[in-house]
Amino acid sequence: MIKLADLEKYYSNKFVKTYVLRNINLKIAQGEFISIMGPSGAGKSTLLHILGMLDDMSGGEYYFYDQPVHKLKEKDRTRLHQLNIGFVFQQYHLIDDLTVYENLETPLLYKKVKGSERKSMVADMLDRFNIVAKKDLFPSQLSGGQQQLVAVARALIIKPKLILADEPTGNLNSQQGFEIMDLLKKLNEEGTTIIQVTHDEKKAEYGNRIIHLLDGWISDNEQ
Repeated sequence: MIKLADLEKYYSNKFVKTYVLRNINLKIAQGEFISIMGPSGAGKSTLLHILGMLDDMSGGEYYFYDQPVHKLKEKDRTRLHQLNIGFVFQQYHLIDDLTVYENLETPLLYKKVKGSERKSMVADMLDRFNIVAKKDLFPSQLSGGQQQLVAVARALIIKPKLILADEPTGNLNSQQGFEIMDLLKKLNEEGTTIIQVTHDEKKAEYGNRIIHLLDGWISDNEQ
């Protein structure tokens, strides 16, 4: 599903390159649940943003279902991302002035899904996540756990092949955190590939493979 070859990310000025990621070689199969761990500044979120096609790499190759992402124009990358990838962030990233219903509907508008089909798909998600009663509320009226539930539902509504989760339980209490992790595990068991960034070893163990990053390098024997 994903192949990274000698991927690098750095920032440069006239005199020096500051590397964020170095020599990343990685293969991820469809259906895996990958946990990426490492200290702050290790490059975890940068790697996730590159995988999600939200950030450019500085060198190397990235193949997504054999598509050479590193060679694609920005509009083609954006299209590939919109059709295949759902993102779940630590900060939820819900749109404050839209209701729960409207937040769920937004990715479908980008995909130009017809009105009647949008209505049906949003209704399915509200029902599946047991948030029908919350559909007319705004994010500020929800608890952190409820907001993250909506964020997961929004990521899932496009039926993505891949979900990228950046510290998805970082702002939740422990019970809410494990509820979200149980939900991600269930989605994975249903066939969705998941890559999460986490600091928490217990949350990392939900994955079937843990990749450790340190100073932009993947630890030996994990590539």
